Amino acid sequence: MIKDLIAPCGINCGICKSHYREKNTCPGCRKLDKKTPKTRFNCIIRECKILKDRKWKYCFDECDTYPCKSLKSLDKRYSTKYHTSMIENLKYINEKGINAFLEKEKKKWTCPQCGGIITCHGSICLTCGFEK
Repeated sequence: MIKDLIAPCGINCGICKSHYREKNTCPGCRKLDKKTPKTRFNCIIRECKILKDRKWKYCFDECDTYPCKSLKSLDKRYSTKYHTSMIENLKYINEKGINAFLEKEKKKWTCPQCGGIITCHGSICLTCGFEK
């Protein structure tokens, strides 16, 4: 797992199927460039004025509105559909550090059969098709 693939909202872009697809690949929220699909630039959390103005790495960095309405909404959707919580991820990062979080994510999302990446969207290994 790669540190730069952890978005300000706490989602691990390294387990997103969009990061691995061949067409319209998403490089992750922290690595957007001219080739990135325009839809990736419209994320309300990534575009948060407070986050940008203060140059924070993550939403929890001394923000008075944390967790904001947008983060709560996104967290609810991902918790329900994909069994991953941005708010829990941010809490873990804040308490134990990014390296501990990356290690936890590696254990959680590595395929036990082939060592490939299991995506949170469908919980399927991209290499061998193993279903979590």
